Amino acid sequence: MAWQAVQPEFFRLPTLELAQALMGMVLVKESLEGIAAGWIVETEAYCGPHDGAAHSYGGRRTARTEIMFGEPGHAYAHVMHTHCLLNIVSAEVGCPQGVLIRALEPCAGIELMERRRGGNKKLAELASGPGKLAQALGITMEDYARPLWKPPIYVAVGREAGEIAAGPRIGIDNSGEARDYPWRFWERGNPNVSGPKARNR
Repeated sequence: MAWQAVQPEFFRLPTLELAQALMGMVLVKESLEGIAAGWIVETEAYCGPHDGAAHSYGGRRTARTEIMFGEPGHAYAHVMHTHCLLNIVSAEVGCPQGVLIRALEPCAGIELMERRRGGNKKLAELASGPGKLAQALGITMEDYARPLWKPPIYVAVGREAGEIAAGPRIGIDNSGEARDYPWRFWERGNPNVSGPKARNR
């Protein structure tokens, strides 16, 4: 299957708009093992220095977050606990914002994704969370700072998204009022999103 990668300009949308525009797009990862891909069905927006849940809150600039201060459309990969997570840098240069890819609906390389995830996983469990999708697609810290409009990892034109729901982000309880911002977006009713509460809303 051939996909048409988006142009760099696609990523220049305001962060909250980009988080929604990504819904239904395809995230593709090419490797020596093969190609794995999935439709994006859940995202979270992180809006920079004024967002208490963002890694760049307060303008924090470290070796880890450095890529967020650069051009939009690059991969901000980081490890949380034992999992690698993929964020897409957004907003203008010098304004460190990003969109976390939270869940995918697998559409290519499913056998490869199953091998990487291990065990007897249902299709809807292969990429139903940010750590799961990174493992399934083979996303690692080697992808840090890569442009996401060309191989080996890129966003491509996908399908029209279903109804998009919005609500608070997940796992940020210690971020003050930011924990209540409705900056998580998901395809309502899609079985691949990261939790039964989100799926049933």
